[in-house]
Amino acid sequence: MLRSQHVTAAGIVAGYAADAIFGDPRRGHPVAVFGRAADALERRMWADSRQKGLVYAGVCVGAAAGAGAVAQALTARRPLARFAVTAAATWAVLGGRGLAAEGEAMAGLLDSGDVPAARVRLSHLCGRDATELDAGGLARAATESIAENTSDAVVAPLVWGGLAGVPGLLGYRALNTLDAMVGHRSSRHVRFGWAAARADDVANLVPARLSAVAAAAAAPLVGGRPARALRAWRRDAARHPSPNAGPVEAAFAGALGVRLGGTNSYGGRSENRGTLGDGPAPGPADLRRSVRLSRLVGFAALGFAAAVAARH
Repeated sequence: MLRSQHVTAAGIVAGYAADAIFGDPRRGHPVAVFGRAADALERRMWADSRQKGLVYAGVCVGAAAGAGAVAQALTARRPLARFAVTAAATWAVLGGRGLAAEGEAMAGLLDSGDVPAARVRLSHLCGRDATELDAGGLARAATESIAENTSDAVVAPLVWGGLAGVPGLLGYRALNTLDAMVGHRSSRHVRFGWAAARADDVANLVPARLSAVAAAAAAPLVGGRPARALRAWRRDAARHPSPNAGPVEAAFAGALGVRLGGTNSYGGRSENRGTLGDGPAPGPADLRRSVRLSRLVGFAALGFAAAVAARH
């Protein structure tokens, strides 16, 4: 009989394959269901308080991770059920195919010169204001989002799945979803969302740096050089306000040989992201290369997660 950790590793691989082949479910996506439930709970619990926000984050993430722990316990002696549960959870929390599809769609719109449509499409990748962005600004925004979301939506779920199985998969995705919902510094969420934002930073410390390492290693496969990616990471990552997006975006910029960063606008609030990498600003061709790099980084993370899961 296969050992449970080997079944978990196989389930992670199967879930990754399912995401690569089928992408996200069109209806009833588990992450969307969780988001609606978390939004309803926020309306009941909200207060301009870090303590209330901590309780809120604990309830939401605890419920998701707890459900994963129950599922894992119930399948401890049932290898096929454990495999199916792990594969389904992995598929549910990954966003690799969807991320690649959005990057390709943006590149196509920019190639055709349809800037208005590209501005609308950017909202599928990130929350920055696009109304004043030209084609170059849109290509930069999309390339940066591909880099950051490769870590958040592909590498980190795989890492936590490898470390903690189904509870790690579901708990991480719940936390990352909360960060997107309440972790930004709006007047409503600057205090209430503090706990979710800081916990998400901690949860992504290792995955973000693994993403940067993988991007550097894969650089030759997208026409870049590992040394350039590592140099950009070391030199430029600290210029970014995010402790995790900085290393990933800088490594992607170096691997692609482009310049990322600058001033972005979010809901009327401007944020300087620093200058990341050297070279020209990215264009549609570079955006497509970033999609290829994202896939390579995700595949490397799959190998890491499967190896970790098989060993404990």
